[in-house]
Amino acid sequence: MFLRKRKELLVLLSLVLLIVSFAAARPRKMQRRVLGTWGGEHISIQISGGSASIEYDCARGTINAPLTLGTKGHFTWRGYHIRERGGPVRRDEKPNGRPAIFDGGIQGNIMTLTVTLPDSNESLGTFTLTRGDQGKLWKCK
Repeated sequence: MFLRKRKELLVLLSLVLLIVSFAAARPRKMQRRVLGTWGGEHISIQISGGSASIEYDCARGTINAPLTLGTKGHFTWRGYHIRERGGPVRRDEKPNGRPAIFDGGIQGNIMTLTVTLPDSNESLGTFTLTRGDQGKLWKCK
């Protein structure tokens, strides 16, 4: 009787270990972080920790969420886009911030990024950025 219980216990323990090993080996969808400076024509992004600041020619943006990548380098990040204009900013002027979706992918040191304003379904464009590049901006005057 004791040997039978011991054998059942070993089979059960082996089954549990097998299940745990399969769960641990399964790739996690969002597992890699992308930190540092990324830049391209008309855009620059600084990613640090769990946020990013974005500069465009006549706008800026923020992402305040974990910036992780899927297993194939794809991402969809949510944040805000704030239009700017040339000239001085008035004291009572409030920023024109709108929700934005930053969708794209990274292959090696190249990021492709499409920015969309979901409330109007307006695409602000697709950008190609390089890791370590400061970007080339032409700020509004």
